[in-house]
Amino acid sequence: MPLRRRDPAERRGEVSDLVILGLANPDREFDGSRHNVGGDAVRLLAERRGATFTLERRQRCLTATVRSRSGLVTLAIPTTYMNESGACVPPLIARTSLASLDRLLVAHDELDLEPGRLQLKLGGGLAGHNGLRSIASALKSREFARLRIGIGKPAHKEQGTAWVLRPLTGERQRELRSTVEAAADALALVVDDGFDAARQAVNGSTRG
Repeated sequence: MPLRRRDPAERRGEVSDLVILGLANPDREFDGSRHNVGGDAVRLLAERRGATFTLERRQRCLTATVRSRSGLVTLAIPTTYMNESGACVPPLIARTSLASLDRLLVAHDELDLEPGRLQLKLGGGLAGHNGLRSIASALKSREFARLRIGIGKPAHKEQGTAWVLRPLTGERQRELRSTVEAAADALALVVDDGFDAARQAVNGSTRG
């Protein structure tokens, strides 16, 4: 879906070829939880590339920039709670003059994928994810790209809230960290090789 190019006089930031948005809840009590893997993966990518996040109060997110062969890539993490993730997206797109929605990549946790499995895709459903629902509502479109980061499902449906929000410890924490590292690898592939090549490599992996 093409987006309207802003006039240079309206623009407050550099034009970005790609925006990668990692979803997470902002409070420290959620650090190390399954729900935060998207934001954690984007933070790790920034750390690996030597990029520093800046608080953008008006846009309600943290942003950092890295370079790809195609141009500037903006990394972002909302400062809102998960169910308000979409609040940062329209101003972020306006600031970066993003050309089309397929150049917005949202990294998020995915209950419908087994733990550790990754999938890159364009568009699709929302799978009951409040962050995706908020973004789709803000954009009035679902045609943005996603990195789905598998966290699996709890044994019982009523355990769902604790499953995604409770920080992990011990071996489960180490497994989640491994998943975050693999997700950051996948995002790096998108930055370095483009979405199509990264999708072929990531979705073809048998990592469980």
